Amino acid sequence: MALAAVLWSLSGAFTKILTHDSSIIHIGTAPVPGLLIAFYRVLFAGLTLLPLVRAQDISFRPMMLVMAGCFAVMNVLYVLAMAWGSAANAVLLQYTAPMWMYLASIWWLGEPAERRSSVALVVGLGGIAVIIWGGWQKAQLSVIVIALGSGVAYAGVILCLRVLRKASSRWLTVINHLCSALVLVPALWYFAMPAPAWSQLGILVLFGAVQMALPYWLVARGLRVVSPQEAGTITLLEPLLNPLWAYLVAPEKEVPSIFTFAGGALILGGLAWRYWPRQSAPTA
Repeated sequence: MALAAVLWSLSGAFTKILTHDSSIIHIGTAPVPGLLIAFYRVLFAGLTLLPLVRAQDISFRPMMLVMAGCFAVMNVLYVLAMAWGSAANAVLLQYTAPMWMYLASIWWLGEPAERRSSVALVVGLGGIAVIIWGGWQKAQLSVIVIALGSGVAYAGVILCLRVLRKASSRWLTVINHLCSALVLVPALWYFAMPAPAWSQLGILVLFGAVQMALPYWLVARGLRVVSPQEAGTITLLEPLLNPLWAYLVAPEKEVPSIFTFAGGALILGGLAWRYWPRQSAPTA
């Protein structure tokens, strides 16, 4: 689980390598547009995971279309927020997904409210307000709204996965990635985006296979022995490490503001409170 979180946290570094001619790492070619990164990222991840699917895994339910649509929106918004703005803001605001999922679970699925989740929601909303205020001050509000939208879309993916929990997780993961690539094809054709250079294509293969596909497999293995609450706590390594890797790649563009530090501390603190395992009271 920890290794999966570390690999997921590399998204900021990969994106900055592909979009900025960094003084630390550079590949000497024109930056790759955000839509092109979003396309190849999920395409190579889906192709990497496809061999894991078995014939008995394949099924279809209408909710899968909704899930794939939410995943496609999440993928595009997250990559655009990462490419146009701060990696710290992008990953922190995507991690607001559990808050929106909690609200939807109460209003849509009719689940009872929970004290720990309610406290995490209030604290997390405070963190979002701080980051939005900082974006307002630094003329980055549009990018922050995009990143926040990726968190809302991610919550939609999680809710759909909950509804589809009896379907094969391998099949659902492949559907999400390959359908996300498919829906981007018309946009790439319309904007006539150039193909990436060979060096960039190699990085995109690693982006999809190592940063996306491999962590999904590791999490599936880890969840056999780790509780969802403990898994949620361990994967908080991702938003902590993601800005660090991005800063090491592009230090001139990735210095988090005081608003990001304060808002991120509130969001991660609320999530830690929500996911931190509690010992049950001893029974007689």
